[in-house]
Amino acid sequence: MSVSPTPADFSLGKIEQDEAQAQNFAEGQGGDQISAADYDPSLDRREDEQRRVNAPVVVSDEEYEEEEDIDDMFAVATSERKKVRKVKKVAKPSAPALIATNLDSAADSEGYYSIILGEQLDGGRYQVFSSLGKGMFANVVRARVLQGDPNETGKEVAIKIVRCQESMYKAGLKEAQILMKLKQGDPEDKKHIVRLDRMFEHRGHLCLVFENLSMNLRDVVKRFGKDVGLNIRAVRAYAHQLFLALSLLRKLNIMHADIKPDNILVNEQKTLLKLCDLGSASDASENDITPYLVSRFYRAPEIILGVPYDPSLDIWSIGCTLYELYTGKILFPGRSNNQMLLLMMELKGRFNSKMIKKAKFGDVYFDEMGAFQSVDIDKVTGADVMKKVHISKPSRDLRARIMPSASAKLKDEENKMLLSFIDLLDKCLALDPARRITPREALVHPFIRG
Repeated sequence: MSVSPTPADFSLGKIEQDEAQAQNFAEGQGGDQISAADYDPSLDRREDEQRRVNAPVVVSDEEYEEEEDIDDMFAVATSERKKVRKVKKVAKPSAPALIATNLDSAADSEGYYSIILGEQLDGGRYQVFSSLGKGMFANVVRARVLQGDPNETGKEVAIKIVRCQESMYKAGLKEAQILMKLKQGDPEDKKHIVRLDRMFEHRGHLCLVFENLSMNLRDVVKRFGKDVGLNIRAVRAYAHQLFLALSLLRKLNIMHADIKPDNILVNEQKTLLKLCDLGSASDASENDITPYLVSRFYRAPEIILGVPYDPSLDIWSIGCTLYELYTGKILFPGRSNNQMLLLMMELKGRFNSKMIKKAKFGDVYFDEMGAFQSVDIDKVTGADVMKKVHISKPSRDLRARIMPSASAKLKDEENKMLLSFIDLLDKCLALDPARRITPREALVHPFIRG
């Protein structure tokens, strides 16, 4: 059962000891990391979209330098590969004839709905009053309820308007189906997953109506903890709520498959969060091997290696997210899948041989002697250079990244809380998914339990 914190339960800013630790982190061992606040997942959007449109959906070594994330909390999917995987599995009725073509008179040249502020949708039920942004596969508006249930009149909602394209329509239907299943599994709204109110069609575009929430967690870090992260008590409250969300997903055998700060929304008071954007979600039985599932910085190693995955991939993403919330830095800022694996091994040690042997892409990354084939960029020529790296033990330490320097003295309670936080992260970030902590175990972990 969720015990949602009140504004008095925690503050977002760091206390004095935390600030000293964060300064130590920024100047010392964490100085080479990317700021979570400054990171813009949409930087390479245009180049990436072009690559996805033109490239065939095959796996090759060259493709490991691909994609950047799309900063759209309501995106139907975050890569062409995800979209193809989802559509192949969908067992839904065909899209109506009116969306048989890619565009309609209300769409722009790319199939996005042309938003008009003040426009009424769904027969006058909603009136659009602001735009919340455009992602790769949809745009989102904020609207006000004008008619319908008298108790709802005047309420604000967020409406995701899917681009006018048949495969996206089908993917949107699948997302709605999963959201309704989660809503039915949480009738009292205590599991911290965004609520889908209803859906409708408007001029050939599928529209999903969501509860209205405030900013996402990346914006929270940017505003309240830029480069230093959030107060450990705020992180604990958020972690509790995230593991409640994951407990429901696990119970219903659903994988979110794109957990990151951008896909977690908070209320106006910043005390209650909701996991959102289930455009990449699927039943746990749908585990087609694809090395680009989940946004890269939050992508579990089994996905990259091509090992059959399960809901524990979301636990890895939560570990990366919680680290980011507390430190203000991205834990694994790899520019490719290859570099992601190297960063993971530097922190957690070598993958066991059994995992490498059953990995579909194991020979892409490891030679027959077990050496990691690291691909780097030559600083002079800019060309890719491959070198063999032998890793046995971790060369970086999670505890050193999080604990303050000896000069910053912590109270016993603060010290105990940080040590239990490190232990929780360590259990979330087990390289072997079978050894990762489960949502049920996390909810009784000392860091969450307090």
